[in-house]
Amino acid sequence: MGNSQEPAGVAATDARAWTQVLARYRQPSTGRSIVEIAITVLPLAALWALAWATLDIGYWLALPLALAAAGFLVRLFAIQHDCSHGAFFRQRLANDWIGRVVSVATLTPHDVWRRTHATHHASTGNLDRRGLGDVDTLTVEEYRARGFWGRLRYRVYRHPLFMFGVAPAYLFILQHRLPVGLMRDGWRPWISTMATNLAIASIAALLIWLVGIKAFLLIHLPILLLSASVGVWLFYVQHQFEDTIWANDGEWNLHDAALHGSSHYDLPAFLRWFTCNIGVHHVHHLCSRIPYYRLPRVLRDHPELRNVGRLTLLQSFRCVNLVLWDETERRLVSFREARASR
Repeated sequence: MGNSQEPAGVAATDARAWTQVLARYRQPSTGRSIVEIAITVLPLAALWALAWATLDIGYWLALPLALAAAGFLVRLFAIQHDCSHGAFFRQRLANDWIGRVVSVATLTPHDVWRRTHATHHASTGNLDRRGLGDVDTLTVEEYRARGFWGRLRYRVYRHPLFMFGVAPAYLFILQHRLPVGLMRDGWRPWISTMATNLAIASIAALLIWLVGIKAFLLIHLPILLLSASVGVWLFYVQHQFEDTIWANDGEWNLHDAALHGSSHYDLPAFLRWFTCNIGVHHVHHLCSRIPYYRLPRVLRDHPELRNVGRLTLLQSFRCVNLVLWDETERRLVSFREARASR
């Protein structure tokens, strides 16, 4: 990993060639991974306990502590994400079981999510393979072909209040209680989901017994809702930006879709830490086995990748209005732009 020079002949846009370059960063460090777990789980537990301890003083003090804890829950989900790719530990067994334990806190059955997320990686940007692990995205012509109620449903779904408010709560609290997308794929998805549900119910019951249901809801519900919304926002921005790539099966290319269909969400340093560098999403999609703590090293060694699909925090807010894929202009557009182009 010491060679920081770009190999001869590899351009920043040559997606397939970059997969070979990035392979050298794949090896996880067991010690570093254990430290990452510790500096995530311990502050999360401490903030939760501190929020509970300050409830008697006033919710004005407990709520900010709970909201701070949400940042560490987002970080915990990022650890589960790396485990799902087999990137956090060298042994698959360690990745699977750490992912399963963490999934109780994230309310996301690990084995089910690992499979659906793998489908997302294998089909991102493919217009003919939409529907599993993606934010639902219509083309301009598909939207125009819908009737009044079909258009209204899509507008409600893509409205920011629903997309980042209602939908995250529904996704993590309700939808993940069933192996949605894999319900007919045998018993394994059901075992993963029901075992996770049982563990969630047991831990919740224990906490309610210890602190009471009112305290439990006042503390954990804000943590859960905020972290869910942040998680959905991150996933949204990673692929829903103007110059992303969508193509039909015949024109679609896995490596190009990974590099150019995924953003580099260039966040401030403290947000990069809490989100475990998941903003370096174009590199992650090209080589998903790179542990998140090695992604900054990739950009240091290969600065030409920094500007590929780059979005700043301010620029990312404009992505909310990009809701339809224009197959003619080959970019995401707003409802207004789609109406004007007609």
